[in-house]
Amino acid sequence: MSLEARDISFAYVPGRPVLEQVSLAVEPGERVAIAAPSGAGKSTLCRLLAGYLEPQAGAVLVDGERVDAHAARSRAPRPVQLIVQHPEQAFDPLTRMKRSLVEGAPRAGAGARGERAGARSRQASLEHARATGLFDRFGIRDAWLERLPHELSGGELMRCCIVRALLAEPRYLICDEMTAMLDAVTQAELWRSVLAIADERRMGIVLVSHSPALVRRLATRVVPL
Repeated sequence: MSLEARDISFAYVPGRPVLEQVSLAVEPGERVAIAAPSGAGKSTLCRLLAGYLEPQAGAVLVDGERVDAHAARSRAPRPVQLIVQHPEQAFDPLTRMKRSLVEGAPRAGAGARGERAGARSRQASLEHARATGLFDRFGIRDAWLERLPHELSGGELMRCCIVRALLAEPRYLICDEMTAMLDAVTQAELWRSVLAIADERRMGIVLVSHSPALVRRLATRVVPL
């Protein structure tokens, strides 16, 4: 059982690889930091691990099953969730937060009946988040649910990003500079909640951070890229 990259290579431009034969394994409950200088491909590796890019050689596997970009676009909840540094890039600017928050939840089928079932499913997911204390743990306010992304601050959007990822109940969470844009107090608060949930669920975490102090506090292992 692990999130595994097996000898993966990737290039945006043919003949100019960003990553070459990179291997990595993350066990459930581990918190693995990827260490490398800027421009070395850390964010690209995060997107490959989450299935948003496909390696041009090698493979990414989640608990023995292959991950690919097609699966990342499917309607099923993703076992690997990616949280990026800029939360405004993660939301549809024309979709209200109450719908965006539950995008990772299972969807009903197509058609009118499916749409009604989908609405019930989304509402059930929101109620589940309230009932389990997920909203409280990350300070999500009910008033935010009726707003569009541009009506929330960066810190509020990041809280929503984290909750949306956790609602999908991933086995692995990829955090690419997740709190880099936030103040130190908010960073500590959010990471405390994320780590508590990771421990409860035995969820593996891959993290990228340019803060050595943060890596020392969070990571159980550091892997050079």
